[in-house]
Amino acid sequence: MAAYSNNPNLLEPEEHVLSTLEKDGSRRWLYPKLSKGVFLLWRRIVAWALIAIFTVLPFIKINGQPAILLDILRREFHLFGMTFLPTDTFLLALLMLTVFLSIFLITALLGRVWCGWACPQTVYFEFVFRPIERFFDGRAGRGGKPAKPPAAWRTAAKYAVFLAVCLHLTHVFLAYFVGVEQLFRWSLGSPLNHPTAFVFILVVTAALMFHVCVFREQLCIVACPYGRLQSVLLDESSMIISYDTKRGEARGKLGKQKREAFAEKNKPEAERTIGLDILQQHGDCIDCGECVTTCPTGIDIRNGLQLECIGCAQCIDACDAIMDRVGRPHGLIRYTSEEALKGGGTRLLRPRIVIYPLLVSVVFGLFLFVLMNRSLADVTPMRGMGRPFIVLDSGDVQNQMRLKIVNRDRVAHAYTLTVEPAGVTAAVHGGAFELSPGEAKTAAVDLSAPFDLFDRGRLDVRLKVSDGTHVVAEETFQMKGPFQRPEQADDEEAIDKEGTDT
Repeated sequence: MAAYSNNPNLLEPEEHVLSTLEKDGSRRWLYPKLSKGVFLLWRRIVAWALIAIFTVLPFIKINGQPAILLDILRREFHLFGMTFLPTDTFLLALLMLTVFLSIFLITALLGRVWCGWACPQTVYFEFVFRPIERFFDGRAGRGGKPAKPPAAWRTAAKYAVFLAVCLHLTHVFLAYFVGVEQLFRWSLGSPLNHPTAFVFILVVTAALMFHVCVFREQLCIVACPYGRLQSVLLDESSMIISYDTKRGEARGKLGKQKREAFAEKNKPEAERTIGLDILQQHGDCIDCGECVTTCPTGIDIRNGLQLECIGCAQCIDACDAIMDRVGRPHGLIRYTSEEALKGGGTRLLRPRIVIYPLLVSVVFGLFLFVLMNRSLADVTPMRGMGRPFIVLDSGDVQNQMRLKIVNRDRVAHAYTLTVEPAGVTAAVHGGAFELSPGEAKTAAVDLSAPFDLFDRGRLDVRLKVSDGTHVVAEETFQMKGPFQRPEQADDEEAIDKEGTDT
């Protein structure tokens, strides 16, 4: 790298291409300082509340099922007392669309509040892994780069604690897919009894360790697409973290004259002894660099809105602390909007703030309507294999159908099938449909109907499935049949054959 940086034939960049890269292309490791303040306090409260929710949710049961269980193998999804099956694809799509539109709305209003306050990357890396790292590096409660490399035993202990935390997170994550009971049985048994789950634990833990030890904040800087989407999700009235250039510029180090000018400015007009020309030459920013050294992604917020900014407000806490020391008011760096910085007011009522809530209301309303009106059983009629119909000796037309029933209720049911119109009969192979909760069963059904009921070879049959108390589902199945009465067709074939013999 030294040979590269000293090569006279190459131009050096004027600034960092990325905040995690030096000018010569080498990795720039970030060790942000910890700036205590009101925003850090509230972010800690929110972070630990989210960590507690993530850890506890698999243990909470609603209607006999975990609050969240994504059982991919059985293709069942339990969400806060509701069970979604593969036939609920439309419902799940509506739910996901509601979530995405809600994120768009929150971003338009509050900027990247998700990234700085609720994203798992931020929550765990900034409030779990970085504190562990600072403790073993000797920078607990302060942050910043260690003055000297920590002892080998400290580094080994740090990585051991990292591994323990990663294993814990991986096991909790797996509990969302298999349940805590199954996870406990696997944990107490031999890995040979569940090799797939064991390999999953190893792979995910290794990926987490790589992220925590190597990739780190680059997930936000180069991998996450959300920062790149903010240019289309934000507008000039969106709440973002910004530096007030009118108040802060021109920057200048805090010399004696500037300290005296700041002190004089806070005095009443009659007590001022220093001219205002000194204050006009310098802004409130003393160019201390605290907003840069405390940033977890290593950017300078004074350069304007950047995709690397996660909206964590550490620069606000750092700048407010400096303003207290130099006797200036808070808010040089603050949550505001570009429109407000230009001297205007923040407009709450604007097109996207009206359109997004309307879309969320429509989509979520449709989700609730479909959810409340779905039946307690899924019934799917399918045409049988082989010939579309056969004509029985009695002259009736018979079709074979396959009927699939899924019990969506939380109790077992014995389902019966009735058909309409009158004259149509149904014979279920294998007896009644006796299904436990969540069970699915497919059985062959013979449908028979007189030829007189058919219209040009077609007959729509109404299928009604009952659980013994009430009809839980109704479906329509179209029977196929001959275009002519079977006896007439046989007579015509006999005449044709006699004429041919003659």
